[in-house]
Amino acid sequence: MYLSIQELEAAINYWRNQSPAVGDDLRLCAHAASLAKPYALMIIQGSQRIPMDMLDEPAINAIQNYLKNKPDP
Repeated sequence: MYLSIQELEAAINYWRNQSPAVGDDLRLCAHAASLAKPYALMIIQGSQRIPMDMLDEPAINAIQNYLKNKPDP
């Protein structure tokens, strides 16, 4: 299964809305932070999708929870 860059960005934004950045350094919540690295790598590499098995466990959990809870379009 592949995850598109648009879906990854939507998941990051979902988690940012659920738990806004905190502290003086505006740290992302754990779910958003776990998705930030693969998102940045995709941008740098010009990738439009990433295989789910390339994500680490925290990122997979964040995506799975997002997919279960995301609002209907």
